[in-house]
Amino acid sequence: MVKTSLKVGQSAPDFCLLDQEGNRICLEDFRGKWVVLYFYPRDNTPGCSLEAKNFSCLRKDFEAENAVVIGVSRDSIESHRQFIEKKELKMKLLSDEQANVHKMYEVLHPKHYRGKEFTSAVRTTFLIDPEGEIARIWDNVKSAGHAEKVLFELKTLKEK
Repeated sequence: MVKTSLKVGQSAPDFCLLDQEGNRICLEDFRGKWVVLYFYPRDNTPGCSLEAKNFSCLRKDFEAENAVVIGVSRDSIESHRQFIEKKELKMKLLSDEQANVHKMYEVLHPKHYRGKEFTSAVRTTFLIDPEGEIARIWDNVKSAGHAEKVLFELKTLKEK
């Protein structure tokens, strides 16, 4: 099983990327809020669409917990814009075409498909607390039910 070497309790690596509108979004912009930062392989694929739709449907629940959900993939700004429009998503998607943030969070790994090896993002979610520390990591995420699990964990952590 592939995992990042980042650990709960350490500071989340800071970054700035462009969202689907071309706006520069930095992790530090969200200090004081919880951040659900999820990495996914590609726009418009079945698993990625399901995950994005589920997070989008729970947006108001996350907002009620002082949390923002941000998706990151290596797709272009234009691809993100079309994905959001097509799937009617209500969230920010950040474009990391050079994979610099993917590398910082260690979510790029070799995969094998039909006898070929290629590098792809492993679906991974980081829950970052209002001080910028990693509160929870989910590696090798399965799309179905994941958004609900993250919301439940967020509520649990906030009660402590």
